[in-house]
Amino acid sequence: MELILIAIALAMDSVAVSIASGSKYKSINFLTSLKVALFFGIFQGLMPLIGYFAGTYFASFVDEYDHYITFIILIYLGLNMIKEAKEDDFEGEIKNLKNKTLFILAIATSIDALAVGITFSFNNTNIWYAISLITLITFVLCVIAIYIGKSLGGFLESKAEYLGGFILVILGFKILLDGLNLI
Repeated sequence: MELILIAIALAMDSVAVSIASGSKYKSINFLTSLKVALFFGIFQGLMPLIGYFAGTYFASFVDEYDHYITFIILIYLGLNMIKEAKEDDFEGEIKNLKNKTLFILAIATSIDALAVGITFSFNNTNIWYAISLITLITFVLCVIAIYIGKSLGGFLESKAEYLGGFILVILGFKILLDGLNLI
């Protein structure tokens, strides 16, 4: 369940941009929607994998403190996501839906997934299951988000980022309390 919540939280940046894509390009067709969702899904899955392998190099050195590091990373990412939700103009970020633009947006929306991948190495998470779940959840949510954007416009963009931020903050506290054997 925790991994599903992390996957949903990580997907929220991509979901916000997908809502904006649907809002800005009302005539977006199904194949283009799949392409947008595929870019976001693949990068949301790839970044934790990179973070995981980077984290395995120093996981044994920080084993005693991993729950503190995970807490700090998740709190930082969550609060940053909430802050960005207040500031972002998502439609302004989307110049077009060409591969180059989607590539840049996919990287930008998945940087937090890189940091989460590092925390996966501390927690001995099954990385292949985690990235499969993150990729699938992001893909599905982005397809849905594009069609929500076409219907409702930009109203829900920042709400998605707020939700993702709050989920990461809550999970950060849960991991800290669990690491301190308080729950």
